[in-house]
Amino acid sequence: MTDIIEKYFSALMAEQQAQFAALGDLYADWNAKINLISRKDIEHLYEKHILHSLGIAQVIRFTAGSKVLDVGTGGGFPGIPLAILFPEVQFVLLDSIGKKVKVAENVAQAIGLKNVDCRHARAEEETRKFDFVVSRAVMPLPDLVKITKKNIDKKQRNALPNGILCLKGGDLQAELAPFKKQAVEYELSDQFDEAFFETKKVVYLPL
Repeated sequence: MTDIIEKYFSALMAEQQAQFAALGDLYADWNAKINLISRKDIEHLYEKHILHSLGIAQVIRFTAGSKVLDVGTGGGFPGIPLAILFPEVQFVLLDSIGKKVKVAENVAQAIGLKNVDCRHARAEEETRKFDFVVSRAVMPLPDLVKITKKNIDKKQRNALPNGILCLKGGDLQAELAPFKKQAVEYELSDQFDEAFFETKKVVYLPL
């Protein structure tokens, strides 16, 4: 199951490999109790959820000490896969649905992630500062900018200027129109061979 992760991220430590390997059973177990992922999609967890989340890591390698806010994390995507990959980076996983936050919290504890803080709240209520906000198709980009621009720190520590990194799919022309000078689209089909990624992108918006 984890072969697809190791195909693209070959320098994983043994602990990271074990953490990724544990996600399959943990999410299958939680999904039986709380329907986080569609039944047919749970069979493709590693490709459609875990590797997809790691698409952000193909755009930026976060510097140690960075702080990242995952808005609308659901059961922990993209935050948990990214937190495994970047153990020196602090992640706050935020969702307004309590039972989903509980899943993310339990999964993070079960695999021993020390760099994750799960919070049941709306993004409007989060006041802390972060280097980046990440999300996976949670809302249109203009809405996300409106509620999270207050959270972007002025201090820079990464190769890319601080801002938003979103996982998106399909034609984004209308959604990105307000940001056409600043927003950058990265095609995940350039990074990953699987057909699933043909229409998938990471959108980066410096703020």
